[in-house]
Amino acid sequence: MDPLGNRMIILKSKEEVGKITSASRIVAEALQALKDFIEPGMTTQELDLFVEKKIREKGGIPAFKGYRNFPATLCISINEEVVHGIPSAERVIRVGDIVGLDLGAIYDGFYGDSAITVAIGEVSPEAKRLIQVTEESLLAGIDRAREGNRLSDISHAVQSHVERAGYTVVTDFVGHGIGRSLHEEPQVPNFGPPGRGPRLREGMVLAIEPMVNMGKSDVRVLEDRWTAVTSDGSLSAHFEHTVAITKEGPVILSKV
Repeated sequence: MDPLGNRMIILKSKEEVGKITSASRIVAEALQALKDFIEPGMTTQELDLFVEKKIREKGGIPAFKGYRNFPATLCISINEEVVHGIPSAERVIRVGDIVGLDLGAIYDGFYGDSAITVAIGEVSPEAKRLIQVTEESLLAGIDRAREGNRLSDISHAVQSHVERAGYTVVTDFVGHGIGRSLHEEPQVPNFGPPGRGPRLREGMVLAIEPMVNMGKSDVRVLEDRWTAVTSDGSLSAHFEHTVAITKEGPVILSKV
């Protein structure tokens, strides 16, 4: 904190951005492998064990395992589950499911974080469109992650795209800064008017992550104290990238 007690945004050097890139690339490659691996009939625990092995093979450490006592490497959220679903030996992936896969890794003391939502086999046209719009909203937000813009320009771009499609953004969870810690300042909401918040500067690294519901935006947390679900039982999708602000524009660090 600064002397006035404000939480500070940590600007990263080019070397530090390079280390976040290395961590983010491990995440991206593990998610790509997981996307190719996942099949109907698998348990969510199988997916968790598979992706943890991938992270460790590349010299990374699972970022989520043990974080605030989370018991697994991968957050797996199916259908009406929004985020933070806990893998289980009993939960089976089925044709028609949409599955949110949220993953983080630590490498050389720095964090990377990314999420995708995948369709299992043939899913409804409505579910396909939800996934597409959610990923598009992430890209719309990233496009506004430019030096000189305000933080809420990202938020507004996400919300505008989502609501034009007739969906809602989750307001209970937000994106975040990332670096030596998984969650740093600033928080990055997926909603709000443009032109608010701190100016974006070279050296900021943000995890931008829209969570989009087909129905209402309200969520509730289950008895496991982790899994968040839509209050109305509607489908939800989630995408996330770790993004660096540079003078040349936004750079997505968490892609293969």
